[in-house]
Amino acid sequence: MRSRRPLFWVVLLSVIATAIGIVVALLIDWFPSQASTAATDIDTLYDVLLIVSVPIFVLVMAVAIYSVWAFRVRPGDTRDGAPIHGNTKLEIIWVTIPFIIVAVLAGYGWVVLDDIEAKKADEMVVEVTGQQFAWSFVYPELEGLQTNELVLPVDRPVHFKINTEDVIHDFWVPDFRLKSDAVPGITTTVRVTPSRIGAYPVVCAELCGIGHSTMRQTVRVVPAADFDSWVERQRASRVDGGVDDAGGDPIAAGRQLFNDTGCNACHVLADAGANGAAGPSLDDLAAVAERLGRPEGLTPAEYVENSIVDPNAIVVEGYQPDIMPTDYGDRLTPAQLQTLVDYLLEVGGGGNGQ
Repeated sequence: MRSRRPLFWVVLLSVIATAIGIVVALLIDWFPSQASTAATDIDTLYDVLLIVSVPIFVLVMAVAIYSVWAFRVRPGDTRDGAPIHGNTKLEIIWVTIPFIIVAVLAGYGWVVLDDIEAKKADEMVVEVTGQQFAWSFVYPELEGLQTNELVLPVDRPVHFKINTEDVIHDFWVPDFRLKSDAVPGITTTVRVTPSRIGAYPVVCAELCGIGHSTMRQTVRVVPAADFDSWVERQRASRVDGGVDDAGGDPIAAGRQLFNDTGCNACHVLADAGANGAAGPSLDDLAAVAERLGRPEGLTPAEYVENSIVDPNAIVVEGYQPDIMPTDYGDRLTPAQLQTLVDYLLEVGGGGNGQ
């Protein structure tokens, strides 16, 4: 008769391993800051899954390791294994218990998801559009305000309607615990209530092309009064190119537009602290514009403007077409476009900014 002592030690070590595993799993900081009302519930759900998963993992591994050790074939033993026909009671138990665990966890997850997706009072709709390789945002309730910067008022529910102009993208704000695919021909939706003032990354979590890693922007969560002020500045910027909001400094206005429109994600430009690699460097743009624009009969300013609104018309050697979004002519007003062109030429070697 086999000694029960080894089995006792297996059980004891399994209990200790389970306790240690649960403590370690709960101590690890799996997520970034909690910046939405849903974050706490989602993090708690994740912790519950960890608490349930650790003992199951330890149990399975303990049984496997013990069985390999206790029932191993001894040297020289060439006999057939004992005929085993199963144990109906044991099979019922190991099917029923996992079924109950999974059913309970699924129900708990559904309750959390249903609460997150429930329509809230005073929701603000924001239309999100993904395009290789940038995000753009429209606020339908604010006279269709369109921006390349996502700004939200704190503590106000937001209903995101997500689309794409080309391939599949994935709109992800880790601090909100918000993530939803942008699928061609389909509008996906997700609801969130920002609860913490600050700036948080917006990431594309779906491999969408050569510039996928640069498809990053920022969402700013601000007090309601600051949000209203931002809306007014955005409206004014569409009229004067953002110069007035920059204190009358066209270079500062151009730099702000460069960063807000996502140009910094794909290009190198020292003045803006940009080091993207998907597109050509803009530090010597004035010389490049002179060289490439001359055969087409374009002045440097005309070349730069044409490269913004029709980026596939003249592609710099060594770079591929269809990388830069082609709708900047619609996103930017004539005043904003002029501010951006002047800025790029000024800091790109055409004036005192270099």
